[in-house]
Amino acid sequence: MGFILKLLLTAILTFVLAKFLPGAHLDGFTDAILLVIVLAILNAVLKPILKILGFPITVLTLGLFLLVINAVIVLLADYFLNGFAVDGFFAALLFSIVLSLVTSVVDMVID
Repeated sequence: MGFILKLLLTAILTFVLAKFLPGAHLDGFTDAILLVIVLAILNAVLKPILKILGFPITVLTLGLFLLVINAVIVLLADYFLNGFAVDGFFAALLFSIVLSLVTSVVDMVID
């Protein structure tokens, strides 16, 4: 039950973020649910590989390269979903930062 609640709350917040943040566009709430699922899959499968490959750069930038990895994940989600669009790298970076902050708040409230 907690998983479905987190999924729906994150989808609602993602939908709201896409409406308010410049450069991020969602067609509807169904696309927000699909976006959350695609981002979860990409974070589970691809993000650990990118972290390992980017470890030297992450050390040199004191962890800031992880923000770039998050933006790349959002850009990949943009590529895979027709109902989600990001205008560029910096819009994806802003969207990923705000989404990470909001998701961490949701996790703290539900857990």
